[in-house]
Amino acid sequence: MEIFQAIFLGIIEGLTEFLPISSTGHLIVAQDAIGFYDASKMFTVVIQMGAVMAILWFYRKEFTNLAKGLITGDSRARRIWTVWIIATIPAGIFGLLFDTLIETYAITLTVAIALIVGGVIIWIVEEYQNVPRNISSPKLEKISIKQAVKIGFFQTLALIPGVSRSGATIIGGMLAGLDRVTATTYSFYLGLPILFLAGIYKLITGEINSVVGGWPVLLVGIVSSFIISLLVIGWLLKYVSRHDFKLFAYYRIIFGVLLLVLVLTGILS
Repeated sequence: MEIFQAIFLGIIEGLTEFLPISSTGHLIVAQDAIGFYDASKMFTVVIQMGAVMAILWFYRKEFTNLAKGLITGDSRARRIWTVWIIATIPAGIFGLLFDTLIETYAITLTVAIALIVGGVIIWIVEEYQNVPRNISSPKLEKISIKQAVKIGFFQTLALIPGVSRSGATIIGGMLAGLDRVTATTYSFYLGLPILFLAGIYKLITGEINSVVGGWPVLLVGIVSSFIISLLVIGWLLKYVSRHDFKLFAYYRIIFGVLLLVLVLTGILS
């Protein structure tokens, strides 16, 4: 039974990690709904490494070129590495400082409120922000240091369960002046160190016994997350090149309201 639950939760992680709808929020709700035991939130964090592997595979050629460019002194590669590192630092620091506090508020009520508020913010940004048009390739080398800092601090908001890391970085990128394709791709890149380090940190500091089923369940969750994440990355890039994010705003608000009702009526805890 735990293996099937892990597959189910891995699919949810893969479907929601890169969409601006909060993977952590969906996992918390899904675990509560199916009675999956994950006392220290280890499973929730560690299976995100499946999404990390999906990013590495999807952008394997680009990452290889960036690594070579860093060695050879290519200006484009250095620029991308610089803004990548800068935007990662704030969330890394805040994540370490407030890890215990974050776990305390990893409950359905927090997720519901964050989904609704985040949905309203996404709708407002899409309605009133003049986002540059781009249906081709991302322009990561055009991101300035100032923009990277802004997006980095937006990413710290994703530490709140239900906010969505991808949603915070994509909307932060758009508010900083990026087009949707560049903001979305940059969000994928920013997910790599944050998700990887969070998973490693949890494996080192947590207890595998806190997850029912132990290692087999974790590995199954990671594999199913990887497969679905790989499909979602390609789809989302095509989608954002021609559409805005209002659809996800509506989803967040509707789902958030539904969760709020379920919590207030005692159906979900």
